Amino acid sequence: MDPVIEYLLQGDPSIRWQVMRDLLDAPPAEVAAERARVATEGWGGRMLAEQADDGRWDGGTYRPGWADETRPFFDAWSATHFSLQALWEYGLDPHSPEARRAIGLVRDNVRWEHDGEPYFDGEVEPCINGIAMAVGAYFGEPVEKIVETTLAQQLSDGGWNCWAPESEVGSFHSTICVLEGLREQEAATGGADASRAARAAGEEYLLERRLFRRRSTGEVADPRMTMLSFPVRWFYDILRGLDHFRVVDRRDERLEEAIGMLRAKADGTGMFAYENCHEGPRLFAMEQEGEGFPSRWVTLRALRVLRWWDGA
Repeated sequence: MDPVIEYLLQGDPSIRWQVMRDLLDAPPAEVAAERARVATEGWGGRMLAEQADDGRWDGGTYRPGWADETRPFFDAWSATHFSLQALWEYGLDPHSPEARRAIGLVRDNVRWEHDGEPYFDGEVEPCINGIAMAVGAYFGEPVEKIVETTLAQQLSDGGWNCWAPESEVGSFHSTICVLEGLREQEAATGGADASRAARAAGEEYLLERRLFRRRSTGEVADPRMTMLSFPVRWFYDILRGLDHFRVVDRRDERLEEAIGMLRAKADGTGMFAYENCHEGPRLFAMEQEGEGFPSRWVTLRALRVLRWWDGA
C-alpha cells in the first residue's frame, strides 16, 4: 500500500472512512462500517459527548458562554456553531441515533445570541448562515428561512459579504461559506431555480478571481488564502475553494493555477503540511502537528482534489 495512504489510515475514524471512500474506492459496506465509528469513537464521539442537555456546546451558540460579547472579533471555536460544523466535516452519519439525538437537542433548544432565532432559522451574517445552512441540510433539517435570507443578500458581483451593505463587493470568506450551504441544501432537496442560479453566480465570483486573486488588479488578495488549513472555520483558502468545485464536479480552466499551487505543496513523501492555524479556544485538539508539519486532514483533502482533477 502507498505509504501516505497507510499513514492516513492510521488516523481518526473521521479521516479513515473518507480515505476509503475518496481515495481507495472501497466497497460501500466497508466505508459505512468505518463511518459508523465516528459516532462513538475518536473526535466524533468526543465532540458528541461535549454537548450539554440543553443542546449547546460550551454554553453558547456562536460564542461560548464565557466569551466577552463586547469584542466583535473574538473567535472561539468551542461553542455550538463550530462544533456542529466539525460533526459535518467528520462525516457523522446523519441517520445515526447519536446524530438524531444531538440535532434534535439543537433544533428544540438552541437559539442565536443575535435575536433569539432558532438555530436552523439562521441569523443575519452570510458567513454564519452559510455554515448553519450546510449543517442543517446535511442533518436533514429544513433551512428554507436561511436560504431565503441568504439569497436576498447576494451582491452584484455574485459574492456575499458579512459587511454588506457597507461593503458592496463580495468576500472570499463569506462566499465559500454560502456556497457550501447552498450545495448541501441542493443535495438534500434538489434546490430551486433561484438557489441554483445563486450558487452558479457565487462560483463564478471565485472563478473570475482564479480562487485567490483580486479581479481588479490580478494581485493575490491575501497570502493566507494560499496557505492550507484545517479546520477551516469561516476562513477561505484555495484548498477549501477547490474542494467545493470537486464536490459539485465543476471543472474550469480558471482552476488550473490554484491546482498547480496545491500540487507544488506536496512534500517529498507526498504529504501536505498544515500551514495556517486559525487560533482560538477549542474543546480539544485533533492532530498534534503544528504549522509546517504534515497533516492528515490537509493531505486527505488535497489528494482527493488532485485525484478528481486528474480524472482518476
